[in-house]
Order: sequence, then structure tokens, then C-alpha cells
Amino acid sequence: MDHQIVLARLSAEDKARLIQRSDRRGLGHLAIYLVVLLVSSVWIVWGLPFWGAGLIIQGILIVFLFTLCHECTHQTPFRSVWVNERVGRASGFFLLLPFQWFRYFHLAHHRFTNDPNKDPELATPKPATWAAYLLHISGLPYWRSMIAVLLRNAFGQPEGEYLPDRALPRIRREARAMLALYLLVLLTLTISPLAFWLWILPALLGQPVLRLYLLAEHGRCPPVANMLENTRTTYTNRIIRFLAWNMPYHIEHHSFPNVPFHALPELHKHMKDELITTSPGYAAFTREYVETL
Repeated sequence: MDHQIVLARLSAEDKARLIQRSDRRGLGHLAIYLVVLLVSSVWIVWGLPFWGAGLIIQGILIVFLFTLCHECTHQTPFRSVWVNERVGRASGFFLLLPFQWFRYFHLAHHRFTNDPNKDPELATPKPATWAAYLLHISGLPYWRSMIAVLLRNAFGQPEGEYLPDRALPRIRREARAMLALYLLVLLTLTISPLAFWLWILPALLGQPVLRLYLLAEHGRCPPVANMLENTRTTYTNRIIRFLAWNMPYHIEHHSFPNVPFHALPELHKHMKDELITTSPGYAAFTREYVETL
């Protein structure tokens, strides 16, 4: 049994319903997300009790914008193309993640999922020792890598066989515009530390949570073509599913990437009996992973 056989069982009506995109669903989800982010920002700025915990919550909310940026590369969270493009760019900006470049990187990951020779996500191997694991979850390799990508895209030659020549001018302009905006943010720090307390420090604190979350998507999955095996669906609570735009249903997403976030629970109902690589939760996955280090 592989994912193609499972999807072939879906009726044409089911497939048509599952791929329906919605500005209302996407913008509604985003609005709630931004309200929670605003509340945590006020918590920090006003120095309310336990505001240090607010820094952690703020950081988790910021770094999990990655999952929204990721979804926007597929143009599925919103029906309107221009909304996907603008939200994707804005989400990536807070993570030093150039959206145009990431679109091609991520589509190559979908095309060659867990192929050790072709999946760009495996250019850096998954951590196999305690030292590599601790460095990985610190988030430092991510920030270093994204800075290198931005500088290379802006002033050098963007790298990657997955980057078409026609996209290179666009990728270069995007990187230069982002660097100019980051410089502007740094200049504002000479006037007010607000960007440091509401963005920079929280993002550094939240990144380890995102690293642990992302490691479950394909970590310790076999290098095979079957999406039921090379990707992991993790059963978790509503809060994490909300933060991650339902991406814990990751086998479902990789099997049928045209399905928007709000329809993934329904797709899961069609596929749940055939899933091979799953985990009962992120804590359970983490325990199993560290046992192999």
C-alpha cells in the first residue's frame, strides 16, 4: 500500500471538495493567531506578571509563522493568490526566510522527500549524536544558514539545482530588499529596544521549539518514495495543530499537497487506517529519537 493507491480510492467529488481554498477560513485563522500575538506583545510591553513567560509564548508564535510561510508556498491557506504571496513574504521576513527562494527549496523537498541524494532538506543530515542534537535544537545552525542564504542570494550566486534561471533575478531582488529592511530595523534599535523585546529575543527563545517540532516530520523515517512511510503524522492537541496550521497531519499534506490546512483533518479521516509512520505525540517522538543518539 502506498499513498497513490490511498488517494486513488477518493471519489472525484471528495477530491474536489478537499482542495477548495477559502479566504474566509484562512483569514479567520490568521486573525486569531495575530490577536494572540498582540496579547503576548502587550503582556511583554506592559511588564505584566510573569512577562518572561510572555517572551517564550511570543517566540513560539513568531517561529511557528514558518508553518504559515510553508503553506503559502503551496498557495493553499487562502483562495486569493495575492494574499498567499504577501502573507508568505511577511511570515518569512520574521524568520530571515526569503519566500521566493524557499518556494523552490520546499517544492524540491516535496518532489524528492527523504531522498538522501536529492532532498535539499537532507543537505544537512539529521542529528545522530548528542552534540549534534543539542546544536540542532538550539536553532543556531538555522540562523547561520539563513544569513548565509540571504547574503548569497543578494550578492553572490543563489545555489541549488532546484532554482530555475528565470527565478534568479527575483530571488536576488527579494534578498536585497529583506537585507535593507533588516538594516532599517537595526537602526530603530538605536531609538527604541521594542524590536529586540518583541521580535529578536523571542524568536531566538522560540526557535528550539520549532526545531523539535520539525524534526518529527521526517526524522528517522525511511528513505523510500512512499509518503505513508517517509513522512510522519503526529497525533497532538488542538493548540499545536492551530499553531502549525494542521501540519502535524504531515503524511496527509505530503500525499495531497493541494489540500488546504482546514481540510487536512477530513483527509486524515480518509487515510488514517493506512498511515505507516506515526507518533502518539511530540514528547513521545522526542523520547524515541534521543534513545537512538
